[in-house]
Amino acid sequence: MLQVVGTIFLNDNKILLDKPSNKPTHQMVGGKVEEGETPLQAAIRECHEELGEYAEFDETKFIPIMDFDEIATSDPSIKIHFHVFQYEGELKGKLETSDEIASFLWYDTSYGEEILSNTLKHKVIPYCLEKKLIKLRH
Repeated sequence: MLQVVGTIFLNDNKILLDKPSNKPTHQMVGGKVEEGETPLQAAIRECHEELGEYAEFDETKFIPIMDFDEIATSDPSIKIHFHVFQYEGELKGKLETSDEIASFLWYDTSYGEEILSNTLKHKVIPYCLEKKLIKLRH
């Protein structure tokens, strides 16, 4: 089973999403756990890679909040175990797009669900709404 991580960054009742260059939907900052890495190490590495060198965050403020099994959005034959962390601080600095990441979005529900990966749509956004981390907006 593929081990995957994602990190929730929050600001003004919105969650930070990125839009990978090679995928049709937005997702959390994250990716695969590499061999020899813990999920926490993978989450921190992916944040450094995807947010760019000018993003500033404290590596001690990643809190594990949930994990679950799911089918990959990109390939229904791939089973994944997803580890979700919440960043307990303020993301500072400047976010940088790259060859891998086309854009960033501070998401609230006014954007709708059609832009979201299955993981966000079915697990993460409902969790954030239930915990009042983001607000329902129309």
